[in-house]
Amino acid sequence: MTTNAPLDGSTADWLADRALRGLIGTVRRLPYDTRVPIMGAALRHAIGPLAGYRKRAEDNLARIYPDMPPPDRRALAGACCDNFGRTLIENYSWQDFGRRLSETIPTGSGLAPLAKAAMAKRPVIFVTAHFGNHEAPRQVLTRLGHTIGGLYRPMQNAYFNAHYAKTMTSWGGPVFEQGRRGTMGFARHLKSGGMGTLLFDVSAPGISIPFLGQPAHTATSAADIALRLNALVIPYFGIRQPDGMSFAVEVEAPITPANPRDMMVEITRRLEAQIARNPAQWFWVHRRWKVRTGS
Repeated sequence: MTTNAPLDGSTADWLADRALRGLIGTVRRLPYDTRVPIMGAALRHAIGPLAGYRKRAEDNLARIYPDMPPPDRRALAGACCDNFGRTLIENYSWQDFGRRLSETIPTGSGLAPLAKAAMAKRPVIFVTAHFGNHEAPRQVLTRLGHTIGGLYRPMQNAYFNAHYAKTMTSWGGPVFEQGRRGTMGFARHLKSGGMGTLLFDVSAPGISIPFLGQPAHTATSAADIALRLNALVIPYFGIRQPDGMSFAVEVEAPITPANPRDMMVEITRRLEAQIARNPAQWFWVHRRWKVRTGS
């Protein structure tokens, strides 16, 4: 969907967008194996500190790990920004990214239920998070023959979102922008026996549940839609490997149907387990625990 309406954003958002667009345009001219680490370094050492991403990550880490020494928090925030930068350019380079993942074999106890659901044309909702690279599982499962759409929440920086959204809609199944119209389109896609991905780890109107020991507002969309459509809910994650370029794709056991709160609590626990193993791979740059008034 395109629009000529003016974008709503701050001067800082506009400047950050200009810087990122310029950097992305430059590094995309480089070989893939060069551009990915360069983009990671740029976010770690330049754009992350200038745009406030590193400070936000450090503040979030201090909230969750108050006993962690400040130098360790800074190092972890830097590694988070590095992963953020790598993820950005990987998703802008989705064709090269797909080729890099061409020999990646997914693992996990969710693969057999997934195959059964696909055979029966039962809707499947994959739930994942801004962890590692959230597009890696969709790339791998698409290569294996699944058509996977998605429901995404626009980025807070409207200027950057205007072009970043294209990285999700250029391949795979239909992708819908979160909102009444988009959610209805996503539900129709699933109702026809389709598959779709939903990222659940951003602050959103919904319920407050514990995340890493702190209350966090969490949308119940994944559980609500799944219960209404009898969809299978499968967490999956793309976990960056030590070389910084390759990924393991884990397809976890389905979430047991229950009330929406219990389902979202279990989904959140799955993410917490991944973060415990690889804390630098979650996007600590998000305003995950911000206070919402009137909710």
